[in-house]
Amino acid sequence: MNALFRPLARAETYTRWLHLLVSGVFASICLFVFPGTSAAGPLSWAGFLVLPVPILLALSLVPAVRSAEGLQARLMLVPGRPSATSGEGGSRSGDGAGRRDSPGGRRAPGPADPGISVAPARGWAERGHTALWLLVRVLAGTAVLVATVWLPGLSVRLVTGPGGWWVLLTPLPVVALAALVVGVGAAVAQAARWLLAPSSEERLAALEERTERLLEHNRLARELHDSIGHALTVAVVQAGAARAAGSAQFTERALAAIEDTGRRALEDLERVLRLLRQDDPDSANAPRRPALTELERLVESARAAGAPVDAEVTGAVERVPGPLSREGYRIVQEALTNALRHAGPVPVALRVAARDAELELDIRNPLPAADAARTGGSGGGSGLRGIRERAALLGGEAHTGPADGRWRVYVRLPLDRLP
Repeated sequence: MNALFRPLARAETYTRWLHLLVSGVFASICLFVFPGTSAAGPLSWAGFLVLPVPILLALSLVPAVRSAEGLQARLMLVPGRPSATSGEGGSRSGDGAGRRDSPGGRRAPGPADPGISVAPARGWAERGHTALWLLVRVLAGTAVLVATVWLPGLSVRLVTGPGGWWVLLTPLPVVALAALVVGVGAAVAQAARWLLAPSSEERLAALEERTERLLEHNRLARELHDSIGHALTVAVVQAGAARAAGSAQFTERALAAIEDTGRRALEDLERVLRLLRQDDPDSANAPRRPALTELERLVESARAAGAPVDAEVTGAVERVPGPLSREGYRIVQEALTNALRHAGPVPVALRVAARDAELELDIRNPLPAADAARTGGSGGGSGLRGIRERAALLGGEAHTGPADGRWRVYVRLPLDRLP
């Protein structure tokens, strides 16, 4: 019994009803302006159903009509579903959008993709679907409008009529109206998903946009991980060394290094936040990212944390293309951060070679045999995964893992081609 009355408690039932009534009113207006509609009989009903057809066919030729109909269908036939559109007007399912965290920490299901486009018609096929949708909407709306006016009146007549057992039938017209509204509303909503569905071009554009957005989010996540992670690692190592040293002079130098590292981390954080606020992160006004020409900054930071860094740079790193230079800087930064975090202030050998065809990065630090055996392979956490992702996106290769009792990060990036 609850299942029978549950649709009547949903808001979408009544928004769909209103959507259908508006369609029926449109047909009624067409009837009122037709000459001779005062005459009863088949001519009046034929005009009621046929007159809107040429108007609807003409409207379907206007590209913006499909957009307006799709927006109405989203808001009234599938309310509560996401109605934002992509730059191409295609539907979005979102990457994590429309979902929320439940109190228990699980991902609670959010609103699904309505499957209804709000983009203007861009071809004759979409115009044809729009015309068919308008006809379905008006005909269904006309039927619901007539039923909405006639069935309640029938209930009133049963009450005020001859009386007797006919009074027992009074609820039936109202029940029939409710069933009609629920059934026709659901059918029209499904028809909207069929006839106003995004085209393959719209779906492809939405997919490309989601992919670009995910790539940008991943890039910013790597930026935060590398810059802030490096700063925190240096600060922790410096603080621990200062406490263990018990020297006021060393503590002063450590505090100065922590202050300098923290200031640079704040600059990196502000730069990433500015990127998030900008519509075009690649624009000329976007904040500058550090590159290999500023490698000495990383080396001095690691040395200040107590790690003797033997740095060797060969070739003209200033001629390395911007994307490769910036990503190479982040790779070196993550490798030095890992050395400090996992091995402590141990000697690090850093080799950077900018050749004609490739950029080679080689970072090594001592690794105890027990740790090497436990680490195994070239897996690791998000930092090492980020190094491999950066190299793959630039068409290169990265190898991370123990080698001859030392931890090695080796990356080759091609300079003669960019993906």
